[in-house]
Amino acid sequence: MKILAVDSSAVSAGCAIVEDDRIIAESFVNVGLTHSETLMPMIVNTLSSAKLTAKDIDCYAVSSGPGSFTGIRIGVSAVKGMAFTFHTPCIGVSTLEAIAWSCAGPGGLICSVMDARRQQVYNALFLSDGKDIQRLCDDRAISMEELSAGLRSRQQTVYLAGDGAALFYDEFGKSLPDVRLAPVHLRFARGYGVAMAAQRIYASQGAVSPDQLVPTYLRPSQAEREKMNLKLRK
Repeated sequence: MKILAVDSSAVSAGCAIVEDDRIIAESFVNVGLTHSETLMPMIVNTLSSAKLTAKDIDCYAVSSGPGSFTGIRIGVSAVKGMAFTFHTPCIGVSTLEAIAWSCAGPGGLICSVMDARRQQVYNALFLSDGKDIQRLCDDRAISMEELSAGLRSRQQTVYLAGDGAALFYDEFGKSLPDVRLAPVHLRFARGYGVAMAAQRIYASQGAVSPDQLVPTYLRPSQAEREKMNLKLRK
């Protein structure tokens, strides 16, 4: 089964075509351009490099959240648009789980951390044996201070991964026992990690039709928060 997997949930963006555990082709960019500029050309180039077309793809996968509201919408919309043509099944995966899959190689406890602004992070914990990962908690939006307190009691080596890993490490991680930054080439969500997370969901009959694919947000957007505050003031 060939999966085309996409991530555009944070500053970086990536896509990969994976068949079982084998990467057929993969692209990754972290150059600060908007995903509306980079994502579709990257997908087209990845398909072309693999000598494949959209008709050859058996399933589309995308990191559907948490993360940047705009980035998530761009990724989900791109996948829906490609999948509609041939009614190809789709899978939305947790960005935090995709990060953990991309960092699974060293083994140990993986702490996926994404910058959620205002001293908060999106976070989840995973245990890796070097080949597979086990989720230890649900995706959550918590303060960096809360995360620091939770990691302090952990006994095993903790690897921080994600676009918020360095931020958290600089502010709290240096004072924690055996907490390390994951190697930079394993630190970010990639298409491969999205594909690996999607394989597990596909095996449990979790794929959906393109029209059923939706973003997953852990908290309201800034515009929604401002709208609620306005209503409360009235």
